[in-house]
Amino acid sequence: MNDKIKQKLSTLTTRPGVYVMRDEKGEIIYIGKAKNLKNRVSQYFRNSPKPSKVQAMVDHVDDFDYFIAVSELDALALESNLIKKHQPFYNILLKDGKAFPYIKIDLKEEYPRLEVVRKVKKEANAKYFGPYFAGIDPREILKTISFAFKLRTCKTKVSTQKPAKRECLNYSLGLCHAPCTRRIGKQEYLEELKKVMRFLNGNDDEIEKILKEKMETASNLQNFERAIELRECLKMIGKLKQRVVANLPKDVNKDVFAYHTDGLSGVVTQMVVRGGKILGIMNYAQSDAELEESATLFNFISQYYTNALLPNEIIVSHQIDETLLSEYLGKNVKIVSNPHGVNLSLLKMAKENAEEYLNKHLEKEKSQYNSSIGALKVLQEKLQLKTLPRRMECYDISHISGTNKVASMVVFIDGVPAKKHYRKFKIKTVEGNNDFECLKEAITRRLTRYAEKNGDSFKEKPDLLVIDGGKGQLSSTYEILKSFNLQDKIEMISLAKRIEEVFHPYSNIPVILKYGSAELKLLQRIRDEAHRFAITFHRQLRTKTQTVSELENIAGLGKVKIDALLKAFGTTENVKNASIEELCLVKGIHEALAIEIAKYFQKQKKDQ
Repeated sequence: MNDKIKQKLSTLTTRPGVYVMRDEKGEIIYIGKAKNLKNRVSQYFRNSPKPSKVQAMVDHVDDFDYFIAVSELDALALESNLIKKHQPFYNILLKDGKAFPYIKIDLKEEYPRLEVVRKVKKEANAKYFGPYFAGIDPREILKTISFAFKLRTCKTKVSTQKPAKRECLNYSLGLCHAPCTRRIGKQEYLEELKKVMRFLNGNDDEIEKILKEKMETASNLQNFERAIELRECLKMIGKLKQRVVANLPKDVNKDVFAYHTDGLSGVVTQMVVRGGKILGIMNYAQSDAELEESATLFNFISQYYTNALLPNEIIVSHQIDETLLSEYLGKNVKIVSNPHGVNLSLLKMAKENAEEYLNKHLEKEKSQYNSSIGALKVLQEKLQLKTLPRRMECYDISHISGTNKVASMVVFIDGVPAKKHYRKFKIKTVEGNNDFECLKEAITRRLTRYAEKNGDSFKEKPDLLVIDGGKGQLSSTYEILKSFNLQDKIEMISLAKRIEEVFHPYSNIPVILKYGSAELKLLQRIRDEAHRFAITFHRQLRTKTQTVSELENIAGLGKVKIDALLKAFGTTENVKNASIEELCLVKGIHEALAIEIAKYFQKQKKDQ
């Protein structure tokens, strides 16, 4: 703890508010709320034992700010907004884009339609059913409803005052009652809607009976295609019935949340129960730096329901502030932290899922670590590098017989591709087929940009430069480091393809890394990625050159007019086949020029 933090701790207020932890670069790494700012923030910097994930966050804290709030509820709202805005590394981050689908019925409409949506809005007359995931597709449910009850799913505005002139295809297919042309009365339609809502609330018996009758009728009429479709719908109903929870009423909607952690990593498991059925179980890996497990669970739930339907009950694995959470969610939802009976069984199931998921997640994390940071550490040791090569850059050259020469720069950070830092170069100064000189030009331009601090991809120096080639390529490019006086700040190696030898500038004896090892695979990945990126750029450049060069041979056509022609016709081949009238429609192409273009391509055909 530095003097700056000590000074701020001594001036902290005991009022509620939000605190913001920053690292030495000033970047926000954690945001939290507190009922008592002084007590809460001070806890992080005491010498008392803390969970590993909390200590990892504290070790990176160089400063903090805080905002005073009127109440703990206001602090919770401010915390949520700040987390969404800044997305700190050590906070729970739930992306809105991953919201699960719901089925929505808008009761404001004269003939309410069914639609699949991903955002739940606070609308007095709208009914939402879901969320649907874990193998249940809401589109299949809508299809089943259409077969059984023929309610509309189209976006057409339907009114009893202005009926449509004719029905849509769904009516002809037997999937809609066509209220748009008054094929069904409003009262009769609403009665069918009630049956649909009973089904979506968990009553499967009625729809199952209807579908079986329709399947038998279709089969008797030898309409086997329709019979097969109805059979698939019945299978979907059967899948839903398998998820029924014994001794649970059909009108009960619950969400169950269980949190499990090993002190460093954690997982929140959510179980969704709707209409007496388990619709699905979802696991969310977490690295939230809260001091108490209950606070992590509280934070997760408060974020989750910003775009999710609230159930009747929320069952939780930890004691949380039920009053504050209910007030924040804005609904009198029942929160159960000490469940019994069937609720206890559901919570146990969620806990078991959380434990199993965390074990698998840790195995996956370990594998990812071994192939990235772990491989870098071994690489540093085997190649006797001065520092851990967290930022690696690899360069490759691509051309055909010295034409359209390009170079690629590929960046790996912590052993993982950082594609936003990839860059490509057109070689400008090298004549003929000379890979050495092309490589030297690319690296010279890159280091010049570093010296000038010009560009996000160039302002940070690499820890390790990887050159595709042997000792010759390494020696020639190492001279460039010396010319920039960077030989002591940036290390360089080359990887020869024949037997994957690794050369170092200070030794003529190559290092042979173990075949199949994580460290060799890492070097091969960055080398192959540089090769792929260079070839892709070369092909793009060659295609563009071949396309444009033919049009450049026509007198009167400059870059602007060529671009206009290609935009209008797409390819040079289409320009060749265009008539004079069609060419004249392109901006900048007058009749005389159109005739010249046509003559040029006619002459080409004769010469062939």
